[in-house]
Amino acid sequence: MSHPASTTRYFVPDPSYFPLVGSLALLLLAGGAVLTFNSIASGGLLLAAGFAVMVYMLFGWFGRVIGESEGGSYNSQVDRSFRWAMAWFIFSEVMFFAAFFGALFYIRVLSVPEIASPDQAALWDGFKNVWPTAGPAAKDAFTPMHAWGIPAINTLLLLSSGVTVTWAHWGLIANKRQQLITGLALTVALGLLFISLQAYEYAEAYSHMNLKMTTGVYGSTFYMLTGFHGFHVTLGATMLIVILVRAMKGHFTAERHFAFEAVAWYWHFVDVVWLGLFVVVYWL
Repeated sequence: MSHPASTTRYFVPDPSYFPLVGSLALLLLAGGAVLTFNSIASGGLLLAAGFAVMVYMLFGWFGRVIGESEGGSYNSQVDRSFRWAMAWFIFSEVMFFAAFFGALFYIRVLSVPEIASPDQAALWDGFKNVWPTAGPAAKDAFTPMHAWGIPAINTLLLLSSGVTVTWAHWGLIANKRQQLITGLALTVALGLLFISLQAYEYAEAYSHMNLKMTTGVYGSTFYMLTGFHGFHVTLGATMLIVILVRAMKGHFTAERHFAFEAVAWYWHFVDVVWLGLFVVVYWL
């Protein structure tokens, strides 16, 4: 139930059972993952149940938040809290990727040169300080992923999507609803095309390049960095689709549209992360 926003009091939502539903979903997902990794038949069923409960929680909880927002329950204090929360969330994501970039830096700048040094020759005779490498114990040859192909196309797609989401924002501020909807639709299309090309790249890497998660240190860091980024792009595209549907329903005004801004911030974040990935994972 929504209540009119007060200019002097902070909005307190009605009691909700959705946090418990979310906890149940995480329990089912974790249990299903453990069982699946250990090849126990019921793992897939638990995973499916966890995803179903998670989808129910997301639709229900965010639906209630949208209803409160559209019902006028949020004042400037709530808006400010949302902005700080989103800023801290993105900062935590920056630290998340910084850990993986740091691991790649350690491997390339410290670990591989150390293993290839004369001091380690007795252990790893013949191993050379070159990158990419699967490590001194690797036996199977592989083909590294090059920058000037699908990765370069994906870079162009994400940079273009950053332009289209900004153009959509300009339309929202100028009360041009059609520009807002068109810009969001273009951004979603570019994001989905990026995800499709990333999936095709993975399929090619596995089937024709022998580049797998098990391809030593290069394969593990490649899939860890690009895989988590691909997950974030998928999440961002999903949020953009929700914002697009809301825009088509007439939600958001030039003065009140933080949900749009939050998703736009997140989308620009994944753009910047991809530029770093393109340079240090694919190019250098």
